[in-house]
Amino acid sequence: MSGLSAEGVRFRYGRTDVLHGVDLHAAPGKVTGLVGPNGSGKTTLLRLLFGALTPTAGTVSIDGRPLQTLERSELARSMSVVVQEDSGDTALNVAEVVLLGRLPHHSVLGSYTTDDHDIAYDALRRVGADHLVERDLSELSGGERQRVMVARALTQQPRYLLLDEPTNHLDIRFQHEILGLTALADTTVVVLHDLNLAARYCDDLVVLQQGRVVASGTPTTVLTPELIAQVYRVRATVVADGDIPQFVFAPPR
Repeated sequence: MSGLSAEGVRFRYGRTDVLHGVDLHAAPGKVTGLVGPNGSGKTTLLRLLFGALTPTAGTVSIDGRPLQTLERSELARSMSVVVQEDSGDTALNVAEVVLLGRLPHHSVLGSYTTDDHDIAYDALRRVGADHLVERDLSELSGGERQRVMVARALTQQPRYLLLDEPTNHLDIRFQHEILGLTALADTTVVVLHDLNLAARYCDDLVVLQQGRVVASGTPTTVLTPELIAQVYRVRATVVADGDIPQFVFAPPR
């Protein structure tokens, strides 16, 4: 099966079970969103999908091949990851950081080419950070660093793009612009808290609650007021924007 899959995945931290038999399939050509309340297991599942964690049970596969059978170099060429704790504590400037995305495509002693520099600059332009190219990463705000890290991921030109809350620290305009770029990879998995952004930019959603999948499918079929009340304990009123559901939230009565 092509795409990125998790089958019966379980995970525990110490004695605490975090995921309980999770199934997921992120199909090629689709943006798959992981949503759910804090502590539901979204980030843990994402870490399992890119191999930072090993399942207690179950299997993660890429194109039908178990993740642990892939060479690290092959995985690095095909998958790019943006996580929340990417640090600005480095002596590198923005251009140098973004060019790191080209490393998986070179031998150890290979040098960057003109094409590499063009790809990196184009990625910075796409995320609205080309004006930062000569700045040190340590000097940037949280939102600026977030855009640079997304640019580095795009510079890698991955088949699989995995992002953990990529809209953190970003203002409204850049939230939409960054999520509009997620479709540039063949297959994208993104963790989001904002259900309105998830409904607008994701083709499929997987809803997690207490480490279990409680719903999966298109935003229109999954994000119902009933499910939102069950999972988030808030009231939701649907306001359609064309065929995209958007929500107004209120505390429970």
